[in-house]
Amino acid sequence: MGVASQDTMIFSRTSQYAIQALIYLATQPRGRPVLNREIANSLGVPTPYLAKILQELSRGQILDSSRGRRGGFILRGGAEQTSLLDIVLLLEGIRVERECLLGLKQCGDETACPVHRKWKRVKHEMLAYLGGLTLGHLAEAVQRGQYRLSDLPPALSRH
Repeated sequence: MGVASQDTMIFSRTSQYAIQALIYLATQPRGRPVLNREIANSLGVPTPYLAKILQELSRGQILDSSRGRRGGFILRGGAEQTSLLDIVLLLEGIRVERECLLGLKQCGDETACPVHRKWKRVKHEMLAYLGGLTLGHLAEAVQRGQYRLSDLPPALSRH
């Protein structure tokens, strides 16, 4: 996890783009392959970087990809039940659960940094929360207009 500003914790840019792309795919008609370029343009993210992320998600069994005229990326069957925690763990590994908020290499119950004890509780709550959020639930909320998926103006984010 990285620090976006002085007081806001965020996941890596890779995880953020992956989650956005997966929610986007979950809002598309079932069975319709979507090109990387379409996803990147809709979300306003760099196409080459997103291509690498989508390939990683394919290797992680969340997406299927195909080449050719009718190629693109598609959510695998059942991927709507994938939690945000599963996605972040796939891309960032176990370090998400272990990384020190202050970035210290040696931080644990025995060698605690100044924020370890309070952060440990908050981190466990956050990870549990992410474990309960699925792509399907988030896609439904975006489709209902409850949440935005990108910072693009609505006219640009819809085709």
